[in-house]
Parts: sequence; structure tokens; C-alpha cells
Amino acid sequence: MLLPDSQYVTKTRASANFGERPQDKIPDLIILHYTGMTSGPAALDWLCNPESGVSCHYFIDEDGTIIQLVAEEMRAWHAGKGGWRGEADINSTSIGIEIVNPGHEFGYREFPSRQIDAVIKLCLDCGSRLTIPQRNVLAHSDVAPLRKEDPGEKFPWQQLYQAGIGNWVEPEVVSSGICYRSGDSGVPVRELQTMLASYGYHVEITSHFDELTQACIAAFQRHFRPGRVDGIADKSTIETLHRLLDALPLSPPLEAADQG
Repeated sequence: MLLPDSQYVTKTRASANFGERPQDKIPDLIILHYTGMTSGPAALDWLCNPESGVSCHYFIDEDGTIIQLVAEEMRAWHAGKGGWRGEADINSTSIGIEIVNPGHEFGYREFPSRQIDAVIKLCLDCGSRLTIPQRNVLAHSDVAPLRKEDPGEKFPWQQLYQAGIGNWVEPEVVSSGICYRSGDSGVPVRELQTMLASYGYHVEITSHFDELTQACIAAFQRHFRPGRVDGIADKSTIETLHRLLDALPLSPPLEAADQG
């Protein structure tokens, strides 16, 4: 029987898709996703279908309902292949939260306020109980930039940050000027890759602006400079990344607030 781990869980619906966490792994990341399907019920059914091979710990509907599918102590199957700060097995070190939204393929739209309120309550609660650093609340696209776009550029990261979740800096205004893009190489590209890796992105330091570097830049833009997502390291993107790194060291564990 699946019992709620969070006081904010409205109901449970057990998914068959999970496994044991390795004994040497503890959840120190929260990964936020959008469901990317035509409807919330279809997404919930898929996450609980043994044939899908996917799941999450928590599912947040557009009306703010929070459903738990997998116990936090277990390893849900939500992140897939990726990496963050040298860790390649993201599923073993994370809590996965699926947020109902049709996504880019089926009519990407703004996230309702009730839904975001629920995301904030749940992240604060999980982060406090599990001692997850504030900076370790990430987008699926952050840890799997070559494969994923979610929760996307419409997700209100600034609002979460103001509530004590994740990181945010005021993005530099988009303007003209020097930029780096696919095919470029040299010391400036190496410095850019080093900055991305310093924050946590799983990018190789090659001095070549390759496909992975482009994907990491696009993921960074979705999260921190959503005004333009094109995978090009323009002045605005680079300055915003500098601001983020200058804010280090970052983030004590999330502190739960009495959200009612």
C-alpha cells in the first residue's frame, strides 16, 4: 500500500514502474517535468501503465491536485539518460515531479496559478524533509538537454525562486553583439563550456561548440533567459550565466513554509 510522504498529497495512485534506490544514493535533486501529453488523465494512466516504463514520485494536476505515484524512498523512472554535476544516474538521486501541461508538441501553455502554488508547496516540503539544497531544483531539460525541453520557457522559475526554490538571477536584456554558435571553436568556447560545467551542466570541455554545447545553452536559456531560446551564446546569455556563477556559493536546504 502506498502511503503519502508529503502532507500536501491529495491522493495516491501506485505506479508499477519503480525500483530500489542504490544504498549509496540519496535524493538530493528535485527534477521538474511537464507531462507533454494531450490530457492530464492520459498522462497519469501512462505513468501508471507497466508497459510504459516511466513514472514519477508526484503528479500535479492543473487544479493543484497532488497525486503520489511512487514512494520517495524508491527510485522512480522519470529522468532517463542525462547528468548533473558529475552524476549520471539522475533517477537514483532525485525526486521526480510531473506537472500537467501539454507541452511543446500538443499546445504548450501557461501554467495555472493553482498548479504553481501546489508545485511550490510540494517542493518546499520535499526539500525541507530530505535536506535538498535550494539550487538542486532543476528542469528536466537541465539534466537531459539533448533530449528534453520540459518544463520549458513558460515555467515561472522566478516565482519559485521568490518562494525559496531553485535559483534565479535577473537575465541580461537581449541585444546585438558578439556571440558563439554551432561550429565555432577556440578559447572563448572553452571558457563558455567551463562556465556551464561549473554550474552543473553535463557538457564536455572540448573548445568546440558542438551539439551538446548548443543543447546546454538552450537548456540554460529556457531556465534563466527565457526571452529567446535558440542555443546561441549571445551577450545576454553569457552575461546571465556570469551573474548566476557570481551568486555562488548558493542555496541552503529548502525551508518548508506553512502553506496551509
